[in-house]
Amino acid sequence: MNRKRALISDTFKVKKRRNETQKFGAVDDGDGPTDVRSTLEYLMTLFPRKLFNDRLPQIVMKHQLYSIHSDKTLVDKELNKMRERGELLMFQLGFDADAFGLVFASDYKTKVLAGEEGRPTRATVERFLEKLLCPCTELSFSKDKMFKEFLFTDSEITHLVKSGVLTVRDAGSWWLSIPNSGKFTKYFLQGRKAVLGMVKKSKYREVLKAELEARRTTSHVKFHMKYHVHDIVGAELVERIPTTSGALLRCVES
Repeated sequence: MNRKRALISDTFKVKKRRNETQKFGAVDDGDGPTDVRSTLEYLMTLFPRKLFNDRLPQIVMKHQLYSIHSDKTLVDKELNKMRERGELLMFQLGFDADAFGLVFASDYKTKVLAGEEGRPTRATVERFLEKLLCPCTELSFSKDKMFKEFLFTDSEITHLVKSGVLTVRDAGSWWLSIPNSGKFTKYFLQGRKAVLGMVKKSKYREVLKAELEARRTTSHVKFHMKYHVHDIVGAELVERIPTTSGALLRCVES
């Protein structure tokens, strides 16, 4: 009788664990954590700080979280909560309309201020960060907001653009940006192209995810291979097919 009770209890625990995982919309292949914040922290660890001489904050693309969580609505909702609490910043990175970079606000502030050390623009940048981390959830800022709400002058906005925390969107507005992130974008796109090329050159244009992640990187792939795999899966450039040997990645026919 006791043994029967134990079996029922174990079965219930397994079902409960499965339901909890599904509640968070996690992809059922045992890859990565099941809550959005932990997923974000895990993906941050794949970012190559040394490659950029530790001048950049750790950047994760929003769609990379979709490679671990099937419920995109849940991911977006959780990210918005973190942004509203002032913990997270989001950036439009420019190379694609749907390319949004995520950075922890504290990491962003630390890196920006370190880059401003000894520069005449530091005081203006510091004041901008105070306004930004109030929190502020915008991706871009209008002239009206910069002048009337943030109380910046034309010359101060020019300083913010020179420092790299803003980039021109159009004649009357600016994108929030990450200073010195041009090299990140270049290496990211270069690596994406190279890793997609590896999948395309594989037999039947498909490869086991574990096998791809274990491959040695080439000079064109400067990031951790897993960082790029999460990118191509989350951006739906490849489809992930469950098999008895693990997830199979297959090129999406264009």
